[in-house]
Amino acid sequence: MLRSIKSLHGCTVAARDGDIGSVDDVYFDDEAWGVRYLVVDTGNWMRERQVLISPYSAKHMDRESGTVHVHLARQQVRDSPNIDTHKPVSRQHETEYLLYYGYPTYWGGLNLWGMGSSPAFDIKDVPPDPASEALPRPDPDPHQAPVDVHLHSTNAVEGYHIEVADGSIGHVSGFIFDDVAWAIRYLTVDTRNWWPGGKEVLVATRWIDLIDWVGSTVSTRLSRDAIRSSPEYDDSVPLTRDYEKRLHEFHGRDGYW
Repeated sequence: MLRSIKSLHGCTVAARDGDIGSVDDVYFDDEAWGVRYLVVDTGNWMRERQVLISPYSAKHMDRESGTVHVHLARQQVRDSPNIDTHKPVSRQHETEYLLYYGYPTYWGGLNLWGMGSSPAFDIKDVPPDPASEALPRPDPDPHQAPVDVHLHSTNAVEGYHIEVADGSIGHVSGFIFDDVAWAIRYLTVDTRNWWPGGKEVLVATRWIDLIDWVGSTVSTRLSRDAIRSSPEYDDSVPLTRDYEKRLHEFHGRDGYW
């Protein structure tokens, strides 16, 4: 099912033995647009520390209660590697995190999640208490090349200007993700500040050519007229495959499905 990333904000993340905290942000990678981590604010339980929760650990999402259930224990999360969410999270940090939980790396494979198209993972393969297994952790190398950073915050990218083939025509107002594959499929683009009678439209992530992280812009080869005439997106209505087909047909693009 396709959902807005905003629908995750504030959701409770529940471990097997109690709540961990609430979702404050979502990290995606700039190579495949995969949702890689939920940034969870643990509140007073862990002295307001923020932790990363991978979709590998997701059991299911209860939309009615706004809860993400995970295959973790609270102590596992408490003992997980500290990661400063106010600084870029490098692949080195990710490797340490994934090693701690016993999860595979998602990069380097043919699919969105390494060897698979979704973060399906056999929980029986994960040690019951990774902290007690004393898993080895990579030592930082002072002579190592600059860190390899591919994770970005959806909170930070929201508001980026949209650059098209013949000018500017809006800003990123949100993200639509597939809650099975944990993949961002679309950016929602608000054009109302750029032209009278504007609207909100969707731009598929596969149509994005460049993101300028310094200039805070997202570029696509679509034209202003194409964006202006694109089917309107209404976030109060469930996003259906029929709408997706109509959107792709309008822009003359093949679907991802």
